[in-house]
Amino acid sequence: MAFRLSDEQRAIREAVRTFGEEEIEPVAREHDEEKKYPADLVQKAADLDFVAPSIPVEYGGAGMDTLSAIVVTEELWRADPGIGSAIGSRGFGSNMIRKYGDEWMKEEWLTRIASGESACCSCISEPAHGSNVAGIETRAEQDGDEYVLNGNKMWITNGTVADVAVVMTKTTPGEGHRGITAFLVPTDAEGFQTEKIDNKLGIRASDLAEVILDDVRVPEENVIGEVDKGFYQLMDFFASGRTSVAAQAVGAAQAALDAALDYADEREQFGQKIGDFQAIEHKLAEMATNVEAARSLTYRAASYVDDGDDQLATQFASMAKLFASEHAVDVADEAIQVHGGAGFVTDHPVERYYRDARITKIYEGTSEIQKNIIADNLQ
Repeated sequence: MAFRLSDEQRAIREAVRTFGEEEIEPVAREHDEEKKYPADLVQKAADLDFVAPSIPVEYGGAGMDTLSAIVVTEELWRADPGIGSAIGSRGFGSNMIRKYGDEWMKEEWLTRIASGESACCSCISEPAHGSNVAGIETRAEQDGDEYVLNGNKMWITNGTVADVAVVMTKTTPGEGHRGITAFLVPTDAEGFQTEKIDNKLGIRASDLAEVILDDVRVPEENVIGEVDKGFYQLMDFFASGRTSVAAQAVGAAQAALDAALDYADEREQFGQKIGDFQAIEHKLAEMATNVEAARSLTYRAASYVDDGDDQLATQFASMAKLFASEHAVDVADEAIQVHGGAGFVTDHPVERYYRDARITKIYEGTSEIQKNIIADNLQ
């Protein structure tokens, strides 16, 4: 099955690539070393419809389909994974608002996210619960016409920069995934506390935080969708989320390959360019093959998401995330090898790509979880 981008999608790719080359790449190292959030670049990206591109046009978004949106993600990460993550994650959680939120939620928050004015965060993982979403311990107890939220969320992207959060809670304890509810929570609500996590291995320009909910009160109208249906609602976005991470991995791998190709064409040893040695040629050939295979699998997963084929979308999204993330790390590792000692220091970007790519094997479901999902879908 072949996947050819449309003229519009190729134009999107070219626009994002130009933005990446002119705006992101020149400052990527600085943002990584200083662990600096790229607020100015976020706004520039929003002005070009690169922030949360799937938000519908009626709410100020670009209304892109899944394949177009992952092209944006891929190119942002190709320019720099850290800044690409900061831009690409601004709408994290907004899909829940878009599909299950009341109209007032959409009008108030989707428009602000699409414009770059606000960021959203999705509060799911906890210190003791990552892959096991059904085990979350954050509670939401009804008190009159309000709910009171208490708990601790961990590894929350946009935790300290978001203006609104989609918080997954237990409303019926003891019922596992059947007792989870999603709430819309403004981050300026009393009791909503964050602590920045900045000792990360990679994607250092992206914001990450721990979130503490201490008697946070929200009106019952802030329930997103239905009470006790939050897990089932969340399942609707597993495939698109994992396909997006696969696109991140493809972008990081392509960046590492590009850097290796450039270096192999410049560096000389024994009187010739190292790219002319068969040992290096073979490395580059394998790297390029794995990048293209990952891209094809990712695009195929995106097509199933767009087609609404839930079973195939679930299977291929996990395949794409598994293959792309594992090979992104391998490709970045080989890019360092091509550079030799020069690849082990920050003078060249490949060490950063290696660090940045590593996260794609963990979030949105670890590689081990993806293998479980793939196996289940083969039966």
